[in-house]
Formats: sequence, C-alpha cells, structure tokens
Amino acid sequence: MTKKIMNKLQFQDQVAIITGAGQGIGFEIARQMALEGAGIILNDFDERLAKEASEKIRSEGGECIAFPGDASLATTIDGLVQEAVNCFGKLTIAVANAGITLFGDFFEYPTADLRRVLDVNMVGTFLLTQAAARQMRLQKSGGRILLMSSVVGHQAHQNLGAYAMTKAGLEMLAKNLVLELSPHGITINTVAPGATLTERTLKDDPTYPKMWSAITPLGRPAICEDIAHAALFLCSPQSGHITGQSLVVDGGWTSVSPLPDLSNQRHPAS
Repeated sequence: MTKKIMNKLQFQDQVAIITGAGQGIGFEIARQMALEGAGIILNDFDERLAKEASEKIRSEGGECIAFPGDASLATTIDGLVQEAVNCFGKLTIAVANAGITLFGDFFEYPTADLRRVLDVNMVGTFLLTQAAARQMRLQKSGGRILLMSSVVGHQAHQNLGAYAMTKAGLEMLAKNLVLELSPHGITINTVAPGATLTERTLKDDPTYPKMWSAITPLGRPAICEDIAHAALFLCSPQSGHITGQSLVVDGGWTSVSPLPDLSNQRHPAS
C-alpha cells in the first residue's frame, strides 16, 4: 500500500505583519507568504492600496487583513501587533518593508525631508522590531524579523545621503539585535534590493528598465518576485541558523557599482 505524503505549506500556521505592502516588493512578499499558508496583516499608508492589495491576496486563496496607517507611528505599530494577536492568536513574522526615498543635494537638503526619511525608515522599523519582538518573547516560541535595506546602504549613490544613512543603519540594527533576540529564538536579518521594477520606479522614470539593464551585470533589474524569494527564505524554517546578516539582491551591481544617468532619475535602485 502506497502512503500518500502531503506537502505542508512552508508558512502554514505562521502569522506575519508586513508594512508598506500595498504594492511593489511589500505586496509580493505578502502575496507569496499568504499563498504558502501564512495569515497576513497587510499595512500601507494608503488605505485604498491596503484594501485593494488584501482583496487581491484573498482572491487567490490567501488569508490577509488590511491595516492601513502610518508605519512610523507607535500607535499604528501597536495596532498591527494587536490585530495579529486578535485575528490569528499570535505573531511569528514581522517584515519592516515601509520606507520612503527623498532625493536631494546634501548642501540644500531640507530638515523636514530629513526628519521624514528618518521617521519612516528608521523610527518605524525600530518600533515594529521592538513591538514584534516583545510579542514573540511573550509567546516563547521564537520568530523571524526581516528589515528591508538597500544596495545604497553598501555603495554611494549621489543625492541619497539621508536615505543611504538610514539603510546602513538598519543593517547595523539587525547585527546589534542578534545579542538581544537570539536568547528568545528570534532571528533578525535584512534584504538589500538593488534596482527593482515596481509600480513606483516605472511611473517615475520610463527609462528605468533600460538604464538599469545597461549597468547591471546580469543584464536586467530585479522584479518584485526576485526580492520576495529572498525575503521568504530569511523568514522561513530553512533560515533558522542565519541571523544578523544582509542578503544583497542586485544582479551583481554592488560588485561594480556604475552609477546611472541621474539627469531624469528621481528614485534610487531601491
């Protein structure tokens, strides 16, 4: 008699918060994780995007709840964690994907822009990491935390001093928190995307695919699926002995680092 072996979904019984997931990389991470069995609390600043993204995932058979709000605010972060516990009974994964990019000449960079970049990219990420880790510690069953960095946290890019500083800072945060999170079975890592085709990059610069294809060693920019695959690995059971690391997904760009033509560019690689 042949025994039938059922394949268990990779994220079955897992519950994830993903910020900034209304579209682009965040949405694809949420989508792939949901289709692998996770319950998702999907956050985006834009209420319409959050609801539409959640509906798309549910239409494909995933479990996903929209939770719009500003991911740089403690009230939003606390609400996300409470929503996960209320709806699914626990929290096992947190992906701090929300972030903004504001280009600007260093000598003229507005203080208001600097504070907004710091608030969203660093403060919001720190707060989500803290709140998620507290809940995971309370549950005493470990967890996965993933921060979204960027290749510009590794290599210089003109007019991105503030943004690059935040991304490099997130990688150091992940390294440092290994000391405090490891005793509780919580891993923390970062993914650093390179040039990626998203709704935002294509809208802001029609030449983006051609430009980044020309200067990326593998001959094309990433698509959202490329980044999501890396993110899911670092959130999965297969990465249980990996923590404090940054995985660069850039088609080889940081190995050679040619800068794009910035004459029409308003957004960085990622």
